[in-house]
Order: sequence, then C-alpha cells, then structure tokens
Amino acid sequence: MFLALMMMLSITCLTTTIEAQVCSPSGRLKGKKPPGDLCNHHNMAECCKEGRFYETYTCSPPVSKRTEAILTLNSFEKGGEGGWASQCDEKFHSDKTRVVALSTGWYNGGKRCLKDITIYGYGRSVKAKVVDQCDSTMGCDDEHSYQPPCRNDIVDASDAVWEALGVPKNDWGWMKVT
Repeated sequence: MFLALMMMLSITCLTTTIEAQVCSPSGRLKGKKPPGDLCNHHNMAECCKEGRFYETYTCSPPVSKRTEAILTLNSFEKGGEGGWASQCDEKFHSDKTRVVALSTGWYNGGKRCLKDITIYGYGRSVKAKVVDQCDSTMGCDDEHSYQPPCRNDIVDASDAVWEALGVPKNDWGWMKVT
C-alpha cells in the first residue's frame, strides 16, 4: 500500500513538473522610459516602466479545444495601440471587424495567419480572424509602442470581438476565455 502511494505521488509530481515546463520564460528584458509621449495609452495599454524586468516567451500553452487564454482589447486601426499594420497582410483593420493578435507561440511564425479561431467567453462564442502577433519576445521600444512584451497566453481582440461576446463596454479590457 505504501509503495503504491509513493508511486502515485511520484507520478503526480513528475506530471506537474512536465506540465510546468511546457512553456517557461525564454528570457527577460529591462524596461526603458518611453521618450516624451511615445507610449500609446489607447485602450488602457500598459507602458514600460524604467528598470522593471519583463519576462519574454517564445512559446504559448499547448492548444486544445479548451485552451485557457486572456482576452485583451486592441485597436487594429491606423493610430491604434497596435502601432503598425498587421503582420499577416500588412493592412490595418477596422475595430468593427472580428480580428485578433495571438501571443508569439500561438501565432506560430504566421502559420495561423488569416485563419479563424473560436473564442468562448461570457457565455458565448465568436469566431475571429488572426491578423497579427502580440509579441511575447520583444517590447519597451518604438516598434512596440513602448509597451511590455505580451504574456504567452494573450488573445488581443478588436472591439467587434468584445461586442460579439456580449461583454458590457465598461468591462472591456481583460477577461479569461477559452
């Protein structure tokens, strides 16, 4: 009985260790103060803080039918906090269209470009087109609007995605989804 219990405990610890190693940080970068007013505060975006260290990732959690993620708010329009045209098609997109940017690992070098994903949240589901990467490897520079690197579990979504999920506008910004 004791031996069986020890084996089960060992397997549980090994499984937990393997799962924890699935997507560990790949590095860190040190934040710098944005020059002047160059940090884009659109949609309550966070700006890098001088001297603070931010974790970077080249991976995201494994994809399944119910992968957990954090839905954030992003503008894909010219002048929005995304800053640049979308990587998938080098275009800007209306915030009235259902589009998303995925963390680096899920973006997978562009292999998910212009494909639909299904987002479940707030008791509803919605399909949205992947048009960009939410960079988990870089940040705190002009190219990234002086915002920190994305977490490794981000689905950065347009207004239209939040609206389609039925989330009240004053609750837009951050929400757990699958």
